[in-house]
Amino acid sequence: MTTIETDAEALPPSGQAEVRIVAAAPETARAVAEVLRHCFAGAEQRSYPAPGGGTRLHLTVDTETAAGPARSWLTSSRSPVGSHTETHADEI
Repeated sequence: MTTIETDAEALPPSGQAEVRIVAAAPETARAVAEVLRHCFAGAEQRSYPAPGGGTRLHLTVDTETAAGPARSWLTSSRSPVGSHTETHADEI
């Protein structure tokens, strides 16, 4: 069986978010991912080359399982049920 990727990606399970970091240097992308891992539980990151010679790093975070000190911030920053966020034209 062959799988063909399309522009429409499957949504991650409830409570998880797919994060993509694009940076000119791999160290920069890893530093941002490290900060996210201090706030959220998550899976291992995956790294890919980005257009123009940069690095694209993907990771999955569990937004329902916060890491230590971030828990109180995450709880207080949750949007009310039914609210929505703004989508930017350049986001995929």
